[in-house]
Amino acid sequence: MHYISVTPELGTTGGGVDKQATPAHKMPELGRLWPSAYNPLFLIFMSTANSATTATTAAEAHRRRTFAVIAHPDAGKSTLTEALALHAHIISEAGATHGKAGRKATVSDWMEMEKDRGISIASSALQFEYAPEGHEGEPFMINLVDTPGHADFSEDTYRVLMAVDAAVMLIDAAKGLEPQTLQLFRVCKARGLPIITVINKWDRVGRTPLELVDEIVKEIELQPTPLFWPVGEAGDFRGLARINNDGEAEEYIHFTRTAGGSTIAPENFYTPEEATEREGEVWENATEEAELLAADGAVHDQELFLNCTTSPLIFASAMLNFGVHQILDTLCQLAPSPAGRDADPKALEAATSAMDEHRDTTDDFSGVVFKVQAGMDKNHRDTLAFMRVVSGEFDRGMQVTHSQSGRSFSTKYALTVFGRTRSTVETAFPGDIVGLVNAGALAPGDTIYEGRKIQYPPMPKFAPEHFRILRAKSLGKYKQFRKALEQLDSEGVVQILKNDLRGDANPVMAAVGPMQFEVMQARMEVEYNVETVADPIPYTVARRTTAETAPELAKQRGVEIFTRTDGELIALFSDKWRLSFIEKEHPDFVLESLVAE
Repeated sequence: MHYISVTPELGTTGGGVDKQATPAHKMPELGRLWPSAYNPLFLIFMSTANSATTATTAAEAHRRRTFAVIAHPDAGKSTLTEALALHAHIISEAGATHGKAGRKATVSDWMEMEKDRGISIASSALQFEYAPEGHEGEPFMINLVDTPGHADFSEDTYRVLMAVDAAVMLIDAAKGLEPQTLQLFRVCKARGLPIITVINKWDRVGRTPLELVDEIVKEIELQPTPLFWPVGEAGDFRGLARINNDGEAEEYIHFTRTAGGSTIAPENFYTPEEATEREGEVWENATEEAELLAADGAVHDQELFLNCTTSPLIFASAMLNFGVHQILDTLCQLAPSPAGRDADPKALEAATSAMDEHRDTTDDFSGVVFKVQAGMDKNHRDTLAFMRVVSGEFDRGMQVTHSQSGRSFSTKYALTVFGRTRSTVETAFPGDIVGLVNAGALAPGDTIYEGRKIQYPPMPKFAPEHFRILRAKSLGKYKQFRKALEQLDSEGVVQILKNDLRGDANPVMAAVGPMQFEVMQARMEVEYNVETVADPIPYTVARRTTAETAPELAKQRGVEIFTRTDGELIALFSDKWRLSFIEKEHPDFVLESLVAE
């Protein structure tokens, strides 16, 4: 680099700067340059350093693949996460939820309720390098953002979908599309996330592959395009036929089972002719089905995939580690790399000083908080904010600005979290997930940045369907109760609604599913030593309203108006029929649906 050759002329000793030195603003060796900020040699150095940093950021962003797995409960999401980690050689042996005989407990589940019930509640992130067979150059960097798999945690899952560039839709071979899968698909489609479809549990008895494909087309108008078609019916999973863009089977991948599916399944590769000789009619049936779909136009087209019109299709058994390798290869080869983002239009309109309208991945650092979690370590009462890097290079210790408050924020303690394992993060690039410790001031949807101000759109909220009044059992615990309420509300564990009639001591909790209440109460008791009571109230539907509509709306039977902590006015209705009646009687009322309803 230029600065190594020119520094002796400026009176330095030793022939320049250590090649491993940190960026320019952290180089004490170059202190003599700073008084001459307009020195041409200094400008050459800065230009070269900035160009190198930009090139590095661009290259690192290009090799990233950040995705989440969306699924209905018990579709095998946690098992798939472990299988992916196994194939990336992060763990030596896969586990299963509940720690079934001969297998360890799933390492990505960490909260006590998760261990007790065998479900995933809180989000965790897994990063690993992976290179498909025959790949040249730097391996891909995979960021798997784990999502809660239980039906009651769709709001948290939605937040994760704001932090990824693609999704793997996991479908149970016996059950097909299920309610949570459908809901999450709609969220992905609304956000424009490309989807890779994986039909899991093909080692068990299930439906026919053509029946499942037909259901996907009819239910969600998404055309699956087979890349790896099953050889053998559900329950007799022998291997996969690799399908080319003409719909022809060009290779047979045969799997061999391992003990308990705890290690990578050996793969053997055969030509179509060898497959016919080996599997006979079973192979012929598989290839005929794939050709039938191809005749209907179900072949991969990258542009249609990125536009969320089609979805690459893979059959797998995460439990047996069949098809996992193929899922990783497909993610690397087809899923998009991180892209820049536009600023929030409302923030731009309200800005009183200069603000960026957009940031590319190579611009100054910026990131979006998508999840805030406390109680991950009982020994340390810390708050951890999960942040997705949107642009630039993140360096641990850098001072950034919290866009919503304008305050400076230290990143001295930056971590990656997978299950119960924490590792310090020194550097991160667009698409990476970083956990920031002592982040009590950050909330889901917040922006942090370096350089000129940028503020990304806020985090949308799901439409709640369950409502309960929360109160402390002991009046003497009100101070702790209020503190816990503020913290858990900032994390988005539930939505908190208040009005003058009920008062601050009896807030209403609003949630997508009732288990969110259990999480709220359990954390209050464990982390704040506050026992609570949650009493149901007779409302099932929520709508956003306005200050102009609220006074007249509040006079209607079966309606109550609340203020959410973000300032939004929320109207609760006894049931959907009551809402429908009021909408017909008062068409001038502003009653807006919430996200993902």
